[in-house]
Amino acid sequence: MASIGKIARRTFLFGMAAVAGGVAVGYYYYRRPYPNPLEGELAEGEVTFNPYLKIGSDNTITVIAPRAEMGQGISTTLAAFVAEELDVTLDRLTVEHGPPSYAYYNAAMLEEGAGFNFWDDSFTAETVRGLMGAAGKMLGLQATGGSTAARDGFDRMRQAGAAARIMLIEAAAARLGVPARDLATDNGTIVHKASNRSVTYGEVALDASKLTPPSKVTLKEKADWKLLGKPQKRVDMLAKVTGAPIFGIDVRQPDMLFGTVRMSPVFGAKPVRSDTSAASKMPGVVKIVPIESSYGSGFGVIAENTWAAFKAAEAIDVEWGKPDYPLSNDEIMTRIADAARTGEASAMRDDGDVDVAFADAPQDRVIEAEYSVPYLSHAPMEPMNCTAQLKDGVLNVWAPNQMPVLVRWFCSDIAGVPGNKTMVHTTSMGGAFGRRGELDYALYATILAKETDGRPVQVTWTRGEDMRRGPFRPASVGKFRARIGNDGLPVAVDMRVAAQNMMASLMSRTFTSLPAGGSDPSITDGSRNQPYTIPNYRVSEIQVPLPIPVTFWRSVGNSVNGFFHECFMDEIAHAGGIDPVEMRRKLMVNHPAALAVVNKVAEMSSWGEALPEGKAKGFAFTLSFGSWCGQVIQIADTPAGIKLEKMWIAVEVGTALDPGIIETQMTSGAVYGLSAAMGQAITFEDGRVVQSNFHDFDAMRIFQAPEFEVAILENFHRMGGAGEVGVPPAAPALANALSALKGQRFRSLPLSKEVAFA
Repeated sequence: MASIGKIARRTFLFGMAAVAGGVAVGYYYYRRPYPNPLEGELAEGEVTFNPYLKIGSDNTITVIAPRAEMGQGISTTLAAFVAEELDVTLDRLTVEHGPPSYAYYNAAMLEEGAGFNFWDDSFTAETVRGLMGAAGKMLGLQATGGSTAARDGFDRMRQAGAAARIMLIEAAAARLGVPARDLATDNGTIVHKASNRSVTYGEVALDASKLTPPSKVTLKEKADWKLLGKPQKRVDMLAKVTGAPIFGIDVRQPDMLFGTVRMSPVFGAKPVRSDTSAASKMPGVVKIVPIESSYGSGFGVIAENTWAAFKAAEAIDVEWGKPDYPLSNDEIMTRIADAARTGEASAMRDDGDVDVAFADAPQDRVIEAEYSVPYLSHAPMEPMNCTAQLKDGVLNVWAPNQMPVLVRWFCSDIAGVPGNKTMVHTTSMGGAFGRRGELDYALYATILAKETDGRPVQVTWTRGEDMRRGPFRPASVGKFRARIGNDGLPVAVDMRVAAQNMMASLMSRTFTSLPAGGSDPSITDGSRNQPYTIPNYRVSEIQVPLPIPVTFWRSVGNSVNGFFHECFMDEIAHAGGIDPVEMRRKLMVNHPAALAVVNKVAEMSSWGEALPEGKAKGFAFTLSFGSWCGQVIQIADTPAGIKLEKMWIAVEVGTALDPGIIETQMTSGAVYGLSAAMGQAITFEDGRVVQSNFHDFDAMRIFQAPEFEVAILENFHRMGGAGEVGVPPAAPALANALSALKGQRFRSLPLSKEVAFA
């Protein structure tokens, strides 16, 4: 595992390199940028203009996408940024994932963590966001997550295309002997209309790359966009539908070995007794390697094929140590619930004076509720895998990952080779949802690669290994109370949310030398930062110390608090005798973007219409990742169970870069959230995870999915994300619909504990 000293030294050195003077290319007309990582990897006849663009003399145009493609369509949107300003169509481009490089830092991810409400445009908020973005650059963290990829690349990648286009025009002007102002571009060709002469980008690319990049570029106005703002064909679709080997599990190298891991199912426990002799003698087995890491203890198996590795892993005779946490699921959830009720709390939002507001509240005007959600697995369709080869002092890692710079850092330390001798090849991913932001699969592959005498080894996990080992979405319990005023609106709300500190858990596995304390905003994300105006409004965080590994899960804390907050708001509305949507309208009157979303989804769904007996609708709203999302779902009680008939979604994204992708992300997020709400849970017996595959951790099936209708709004002045936004409102919308249908409250997930679904 990388020491913090080494990591700090690397960060310092790269930061000093940036301060001392970088290379100004393309969009990097900013002072002292990171070097362009493409300059040392060019093919013959190929030139680079900036970290995002290569052009070949044969007119091939390659856009570098700095963020990982895991099905969300980001490679298409990022390519469109460059293509829009370069004035080429997407079918002219090839898109590659960028190498690990500080040049591809994600500033928007850190800006998102500045701690201010998204609608806060105050001087202080904007200043801190700017400082956080600058810190993102200094850290050089290349990461995919937080629905930030498009927001982060929006300016930089468009500037990259615009700067290159200017340089190409200047080179063409010199070639044709005409003023640059008399030239125009047309899909990869530079045209001088007066003389009917033209040159292609490829013909002048070499000359253009030698020019000084422009110090300033003017980007197209939105009204002039040809690609952005319109649905585009996905650049990776052909490869996916034809089965091209683009995923990590598809990697094949000459003379390759195969492997797997079997790690302790008891978190933090080591083997008490083990015997690998029988497993080592099984056909096809090459070697069994003990593994000790901050992620856990266990064994790695190297074999001639994956099946042999799987069978040998099963055959290892091992007794694991005992857990130092509660053994049963009930005991674990009780510990979290006790913390929510009586644990020490830190207020993350504290408007007005909540205690005073409750002090003289008539008992019949106070409502209380307790909500809970379980641990969850990410369950990506492509299981964890990584291929590594350590040969002649060079480490190559082929990994479907969300953090390529971190993969390089940690794997290079394990292999004992310099970072510049560690090549990380980021493949497409068959789902991730935050799981591939972890490093364990890459670390284990590197450990096994040290034992193969230079042969590459592909390490593939079984589904059970991934599902039982986590890390998981944290379980959480919320204890809530509200005082209802004479007008039916809430006078005071007090929300206590208890969960593990996800950031501390993550740090304990990665930067083990750093302190892992402090607040974890994800515990209350989706409750403390919602656009509701309530006079007395307190949301508190209670941390629960447990060694169960937890991490980012699609929409992170919003997935928990979307359910808690919006179900409790529904309870408040009914207790106050107000329609749930009308109450939102009153409480969101100071936030026009939110109000527009509420009104739109209510209109789409004909909210308030009389429904036949046995049918009901539920509403929920969550602002997350910069986008304001309202959902209404209609359900029906049938002899086969509860049928999800239709869901309406309205989302305010500020600027819709690709409406087709946004719509897909809204529906996929809703399906992900509904799947968890209906039937998913990670539970424990004897200190071990019970679930092992889709038979006991199933997702919504096609026949269960409702019809979807999506409306995309563009009213707010700041751009929001899309990849995670559809998840948080899905569970509370469904639970609220069930409450309307059944006349009882559903406060615990999954809902299948209490109702059957058709």
